[in-house]
Amino acid sequence: MFIDKVEISVSSGKGGAGAVSFRREKFVIQGGPDGGDGGKGGNIYFQVSSNCDTLSHFRGKRQYKAKNGQPGGGKKMTGKSGEDCVIIVPSGTQVIDAHSKELLLDLKTDGQKVLFLEGGKGGLGNVHFKSATKQAPTYAQKGIEGKNADLILELKLIADVGLVGFPNVGKSTLISTLSNARPEIADYEFTTLIPSLGVVDVGDFRSFVIADIPGIIEGASEGRGLGLEFLRHIERTNILLFVIDIASYRSIEEQISTLFIELQRFSPTLALKRFALVLSRCDLKQGFSVAESFESLLKWLNLKASKPLAYFREESFLQYDASIQNHPIPSTQEEVCQLFAKRVEFILPISSATHYNTQTLCVALESMLNNQKKDF
Repeated sequence: MFIDKVEISVSSGKGGAGAVSFRREKFVIQGGPDGGDGGKGGNIYFQVSSNCDTLSHFRGKRQYKAKNGQPGGGKKMTGKSGEDCVIIVPSGTQVIDAHSKELLLDLKTDGQKVLFLEGGKGGLGNVHFKSATKQAPTYAQKGIEGKNADLILELKLIADVGLVGFPNVGKSTLISTLSNARPEIADYEFTTLIPSLGVVDVGDFRSFVIADIPGIIEGASEGRGLGLEFLRHIERTNILLFVIDIASYRSIEEQISTLFIELQRFSPTLALKRFALVLSRCDLKQGFSVAESFESLLKWLNLKASKPLAYFREESFLQYDASIQNHPIPSTQEEVCQLFAKRVEFILPISSATHYNTQTLCVALESMLNNQKKDF
């Protein structure tokens, strides 16, 4: 089961109490205080592991507590320290305070281990309180209480490229064609219920990670459909790839406008990401040619093709000026058209079934990731 958000409670261990003890041995006259210190309480750690990729192992267990320190003993013996509690999480996990919603930790690197809550300090034994005027103290310190926290763990998948599109536009087929991912594929909307990741091999020692999320529909930013629940997974992607179905009953302009508006309403972070566009299912288009669909889209965006059935922005890396960064969220197709045309880096018709332009797509995406200009 894919789980990407859980609530847990964590507690570090309490320090052990110091001991009240006096030396009592044969032939030792008036043995003084020898109470040992209490042991330190266990710490709470978070550790990133590549052996898990969801938060499903938190299901059924919401309380995580480190062990308490043991009390001190006689003969100045220090109590045993409490055992630490190490919480294993997948890469991309955010630790958020459940009450203030403040982001406390952002865990991205495999093997990263972070101290989150320190255990309570052990109390001092009565040996520390003897003096010239008080040679037999009958008291010791109690251990310091551990710390508690109520947390929300939220997983955001880390990928280079994120696929964005309406349900049933061919995103899962595309990711299965380009990468080693094998998501469920069927001819109905919302086949994809959970995000999936795949590794795309471009050449020797060259690859990138691509992420597929459930389809986005109009109103997703307000909670409709499945898109809102999983849009967080493309917040960490470097590039967004809009997948537009030219064989859909929805027009190309409607698909672009709806997706662009929903993403910008959901997150300002997504609004500034670099993106490109592919026209999928070119082998299924009926009625008129793919070329006519492509030319119609370029005409709507007021762009010119770089090559036959291909558009690539002249700049190798799109430098966003202040007017683009501070552009208000578009609300009409005309506003989307103006902003989209300024920022889209390439447009390609593709077919996952016939592998038309799929290799070109991989090279173009790698070029965007490397911020280099290449001849496609």
